[in-house]
Amino acid sequence: MSDLRKINIDGTEIEVDGAMTLIQACEEAGVEIPRFCYHERLSIAGNCRMCLVEVVGGPPKPAASCAMQVRDLRPGPEGQAPQVKTNSPMVKKAREGVMEFMLINHPLDCPICDQGGECDLQDQAMAYGLSGSRFKEAKRAVDDLDLGPLVSTTMTRCISCTRCVRFTTEVAGITQMGQTGRGEDAEITSYLNQTLQSNLQGNIIDLCPVGALTSKPYAFTARPWELTKTETIDVMDALGSNIRVDTKGREVMRILPRNHDGVNEEWISDKTRFVWDGLRRQRLDRPYVRVDGKLKPATWAEALSAAANAIKDKKIAGLIGDLVPVEAAFALKQLVEGLGGKVECRTDNARLPIGNRAGYAGTATIEDIDSAKFIQLIGTNPRDEAPVLNARIRKAWLNGAQVGLVGQPADLTYEYAHVGTDRAALEGLLNKDYGAVKDAPSVVIVGQGALREADGLAVLAAAQKLAAGTGSKLMVLHTAASRVGAMDIGAVTEGGMAAAIDGAEVIYNLGADEVEIDAGAFVIYQGSHGDRGAHRADVILPGAAYTEENGLFVNTEGRPQLAMRAAFAPGEAKENWAILRALSAEAEAKLGYDSLAQLRQALVAEVPHLARIDEVAEKDGEPLEQDKLGSASFLPAVKDFYLTNPIARASQLMAELSAGVKARETGKLAAE
Repeated sequence: MSDLRKINIDGTEIEVDGAMTLIQACEEAGVEIPRFCYHERLSIAGNCRMCLVEVVGGPPKPAASCAMQVRDLRPGPEGQAPQVKTNSPMVKKAREGVMEFMLINHPLDCPICDQGGECDLQDQAMAYGLSGSRFKEAKRAVDDLDLGPLVSTTMTRCISCTRCVRFTTEVAGITQMGQTGRGEDAEITSYLNQTLQSNLQGNIIDLCPVGALTSKPYAFTARPWELTKTETIDVMDALGSNIRVDTKGREVMRILPRNHDGVNEEWISDKTRFVWDGLRRQRLDRPYVRVDGKLKPATWAEALSAAANAIKDKKIAGLIGDLVPVEAAFALKQLVEGLGGKVECRTDNARLPIGNRAGYAGTATIEDIDSAKFIQLIGTNPRDEAPVLNARIRKAWLNGAQVGLVGQPADLTYEYAHVGTDRAALEGLLNKDYGAVKDAPSVVIVGQGALREADGLAVLAAAQKLAAGTGSKLMVLHTAASRVGAMDIGAVTEGGMAAAIDGAEVIYNLGADEVEIDAGAFVIYQGSHGDRGAHRADVILPGAAYTEENGLFVNTEGRPQLAMRAAFAPGEAKENWAILRALSAEAEAKLGYDSLAQLRQALVAEVPHLARIDEVAEKDGEPLEQDKLGSASFLPAVKDFYLTNPIARASQLMAELSAGVKARETGKLAAE
């Protein structure tokens, strides 16, 4: 039940929920309140005092608007709405005083600080501060922290807003940062000088309102006003996080999150944020053809001719990799099936039901997790498979949700009831009496690790039955960004990958770098990086990476989103759909479109819901027949979070992070 209250802000009367803080009410009224410590997704600290406002009729001093609720205000003497002033002389003087205190110890680092040009302290000192200071004392200095290879620290600049401490504790779920000391001796530090052990730690760079925490890989490479900013979609996992790619010339310089409440809120994983150095290394920038057992550089005409000659009158199969946009998958499907071949996108052997959208994309949305009172995980480790989704589950847990896990135990950053590791544990859940849970909103999340064995469809059917029995919604957590879109267009073969490539003389490998292809078949590889697929290829056609072409991706909940081109592909590499269109003409099986717009028209004509960008369409499909479950244990789908795809494997930073995780797992403690 809402508790609506009237409040007068700078002469404008508005009606807001009584539970709102004054800073939120001011935002509703369109009034900007400066702040350093307040953040809408973190707990309230109330320690920077920059958000002071005057409450008329209240105490004769300004109040912190982030820590006072609308319902705490008293009405006027004749019952008028309580009055708040945000620009009175009292407020102006208070803000100037707070800013003067902030700058007592802040170094004059702006010319050499990476935060310059996008610094909250700079902006607010200009808008609300004085032109000088009355303090002449020497500035204090603080030792820098070593937080690892991602976050660079200059703690002398720190203003003790504690945003980083609150984020790592509340959202990331690690307890490695805190504040010690009092007064001038107060400083943010890490517990026993530990480096941060979280795959969400890069978000504290965005949260820091000054230059105390900056990006180590990006340090001193560019200024924000030099960068071209492109809003696009991430493909490092199947969540489809909204990101902004900043480029300087042809180089991607950094990747930042964009706010999308329905998908990633405003967080991204460290792999998403720092994988950009992998976009520069090990790139395929020219076509190659294998001659006398060795790959030799070739022109596009030679490579397309060699590929076209290889596929003529041959039995062909097409494999769709994890990072492929829907348009390229659609073009490959039309080309291969036009030549009488078969295509398959389930290259990890996940038993996903063909044509049953409620079966492979689930019935839940990501936002359903927020209100869930019960969350059951089956064969998944969301901390590695989708770290931002895991943070959302942790938020639900903090709000009172119960979490259960069937699968390998792992540190998920929240407490859960570990039911067991095998199929018998899942079967036991089906016979359990859930009582009160049936009436509460709940979500069953099944991972790809649970669906890769021979009884994958039986596991999915059991998960559907569990969801139906508890009144839950089902989420199928994918690991490949391209999977749901490729399933939507029907790029699948009855019997899976084994049936698709059985007896194939030619295999067209569209960026599938996670599969081993046996000797014998002629392999045409189209992709962006010289990874496993390129080593096995007889013809290499260099394609664009996800930041280098416009493309459509459908995330794990079935939401189509548009990725936009931020830079151009290196050398002679081309857009993926264009390569397939050129090859189709060479192979005398011409595809019926000459532009991306025409291709999308053909795509939407066949799969209409793909036109509904950023909407989760209704997902239809009959529940699967319950087959007998096997006896195997559930294994996680992701073995090494930092090295899951060719772009990540080309990144030096991801290799360093992966090595760091292995060293921590095998390293001995001092007492040993």
